[in-house]
Amino acid sequence: MAHVTLTLARRWAQLALPLRIALIYLAARAVTTALMIGAAAQSTSLSRFGADPGLIDFVLGWDAQWYWLVAEDGYPSELPRTESGDVAENAWAFMPVFAYAAKFVGMLLGSWGAGAFVLSFVAGYFACLALHRLLRDRIGRSAATWSVVFFAFGPLAAMFQVGYAETLFLLPLFLALDLVIRHRYAWLYAVIPLMAFTRPGVLAFALFLGLHGVLRWSRRRQAALPVRDVVHIVALGALATACGFAWQAIAGAVTGDPGAYLATELAWRRNWIAGGVEGFVPFEGWIQAAQFWFVQWGLPAAAGLVAVFVLVVGVGCVLLFAPGVRRLGPDLRLWSASYVLYLLAVFFPQSSTFRLLLPLSPLWGAVAVPRSRVWRGGVLIACVAAQWVWILHMYALGNMFWQVP
Repeated sequence: MAHVTLTLARRWAQLALPLRIALIYLAARAVTTALMIGAAAQSTSLSRFGADPGLIDFVLGWDAQWYWLVAEDGYPSELPRTESGDVAENAWAFMPVFAYAAKFVGMLLGSWGAGAFVLSFVAGYFACLALHRLLRDRIGRSAATWSVVFFAFGPLAAMFQVGYAETLFLLPLFLALDLVIRHRYAWLYAVIPLMAFTRPGVLAFALFLGLHGVLRWSRRRQAALPVRDVVHIVALGALATACGFAWQAIAGAVTGDPGAYLATELAWRRNWIAGGVEGFVPFEGWIQAAQFWFVQWGLPAAAGLVAVFVLVVGVGCVLLFAPGVRRLGPDLRLWSASYVLYLLAVFFPQSSTFRLLLPLSPLWGAVAVPRSRVWRGGVLIACVAAQWVWILHMYALGNMFWQVP
């Protein structure tokens, strides 16, 4: 038995890395597909998808409908309004790259849904390759491979095969992080705009670039900081900032309303807050949500504020002191801190917030560092179990206000 195991391990090690990652990824997608089939069998007429939905119904569910609408009808030149006169939910909340890329691929495959599935699926595989490259020099090839395993089998792995823009955003994000760490800045002039018009989040990258620049400046005596790198970092930070606000400007120019994009985003938040919201205030979403959720759970609203404070302090301590996280290096820790701060500033936490944590996937490297087989096996089992819970409640049983992927 030991001889067979050793032989298999040697053969596995001899495979080319892209093939190894492909086998891991295909196994993960097979598991996710099986879980989706099982979830479809649990769906009833009370579900958003009805009784006996097919896998294509899940692919086209929830936000995929908005991307499909963008691909077919574009963006409204006049903002839709509710009966009360507030801006209603509309397509301006969804960036164009995924919608139109899926339309292009779908023209070859016969439908937008097929294009969206293939785009998410293929981008997910290349994101796995990019994640391995990003982590291998920091934690070793074995731990980097296990990071990919946890990423591909993770709780939100359904995003790899539905009509969402997540994987198409993660691929350039991982490449961009790797380029920054390796100080190969020139390619970022193409990668940053691609990220900016695929999903929100490039402002977090702008903050990360600023912190990266400060870090390199502080270490300039230990590691050379050429003038050209300074120019690149400043220019790229400005580009990322400009791209981060560009969609707001475009929405304002097309609709004639400078606040069109923020009003559109707040249209979703308005459904959660009694009395609605008047405007966007940074960091207010988490305060409002903490009070909302703790009241829903029968707890004092003030306890929610304490929970947010404890959460922020806890995340900060993990990024600063956790040995596994420190192994990832300062740049990935700075990215994680930048993205967490961005989430705190702009989002209203609810069930889809778990999906918004996917850009923190490089932190799987910290989970993969321990070499214990029991630990890694346990994490993998936990990932698949959490994936089942997510798919079941967000797709098969999704009919409540908190069941939104």
